[in-house]
Amino acid sequence: MEFENNLYFCKRYSYIQPLKMVNDKVAYRIDIADYDLKTAEAMYRTGRWLYVAFMCHQVIEKTLKAYWCGTRADTPPYTHHHMRLAEGCGLYDKMSDGQKDFLDLVTNYNIEARYPEDKEALARN
Repeated sequence: MEFENNLYFCKRYSYIQPLKMVNDKVAYRIDIADYDLKTAEAMYRTGRWLYVAFMCHQVIEKTLKAYWCGTRADTPPYTHHHMRLAEGCGLYDKMSDGQKDFLDLVTNYNIEARYPEDKEALARN
């Protein structure tokens, strides 16, 4: 049940509204985040938990970058760290403690999930 609540968090934040400036950069990132969310759901149905976490990481990252592009004039930094992105676009202070904890947890599933030596350890967590 906890994971399903967190998957809902991914869905909820892949459609953050309203954006001040909806532009091509915002639309592109939201489209890719939506595709990644559908991939996470497919992986969830087949029990590929590590890839569910990885894709949820991608959904949140792309959504935060879309929000950044829609509310700021500058380009989001090249980072995979959710907290840095959320702070930079002003969303971090608006999140609940549970959402902040989830951001911190999912951030761990980005680079680490790509390396075979880490997959077994991450899958156990």
